[in-house]
Amino acid sequence: MTGRQITSTVLRTAQVADVLALVRAARLADGVEPLSEHVMLHLRYDSSDPDPSLGPDRKPGRDFILTAGDDIVGYAYLDPPLPDPESPIGESGVSGELVIHPDRRRQGLGRALVGELADAAHGHTLRLWAHGDLPAAAGLARVTGFERFRALWQMRRPLAGPLDRPVWPAGRTLRTFVPGQDEDEWLSLNGRAFAKHPEQGGWRRHDLELREREPWFDPAGFFIAEKDGLMVGFHWTKVHPPGEQDPPSPGLGEVYVVGVDPAEQGSGLGRALTLAGLHHLRDLGVAEVMLYADEDNVPAIRMYETLGFTRSRIDAMYRQQQC
Repeated sequence: MTGRQITSTVLRTAQVADVLALVRAARLADGVEPLSEHVMLHLRYDSSDPDPSLGPDRKPGRDFILTAGDDIVGYAYLDPPLPDPESPIGESGVSGELVIHPDRRRQGLGRALVGELADAAHGHTLRLWAHGDLPAAAGLARVTGFERFRALWQMRRPLAGPLDRPVWPAGRTLRTFVPGQDEDEWLSLNGRAFAKHPEQGGWRRHDLELREREPWFDPAGFFIAEKDGLMVGFHWTKVHPPGEQDPPSPGLGEVYVVGVDPAEQGSGLGRALTLAGLHHLRDLGVAEVMLYADEDNVPAIRMYETLGFTRSRIDAMYRQQQC
């Protein structure tokens, strides 16, 4: 490791730019985003200027940079431990992500970063995302003693062709999200809808407000279902800016997140909300739509398959094997 160093610190603005350039190089080489939206938002907004209003239990995770000489050749991010004891992936676990520059792979840098993250986990089980579940990531997992235990499907469908109209349960009405008014009620509903989800259910106001600052955010595509004046479900759609794709791919929409109050389970509200969002995206001229679903969420996957979605990619999560 002569001339190589791993440091964990608040990133300077220039370092953030270098990490984002590294991420783009990896995306071009691999054909998939190497880091999640969650980490990319952290890099763009919180890494060099953490929000002091977050409170001690909502501080961002830790950034790690691996340098060789003056160049940043690797980056990793480590979340704080999950506080929810009902999380299906274990309250004692911490999640991380990492990326190595394509020109510096097969030099032991990935193993070095994984070792650093394992030490920084302080006894918690370390879990690592592998976006696209590429062979190189699977190989790194094997040599560092990690096992694959969770998978997230990316599913897609074209928006041309037949598309059912939504059928609404009696007494439910539809409107769109109002920024500055709906945040607190939506966060409460999101928490109920995803109470056992390891990422989505833990959102706080800061997480929502970061996305409201994104150029793709459009409240006209953020649908709210109400019953007796109270939120009972939602479908937040997204249109990916062409610049997010390499090469540019205009016309990609996303079922960003669909959630319903637990009391609405089985009512058909989730399907109706999904269809309402798909019609909205098609009316905008979007050609194709994607979504993510946990592999073990069989009811959701079956519903999406009935709506014409098929699996296009897998993101895998690996966890440190216990001795």
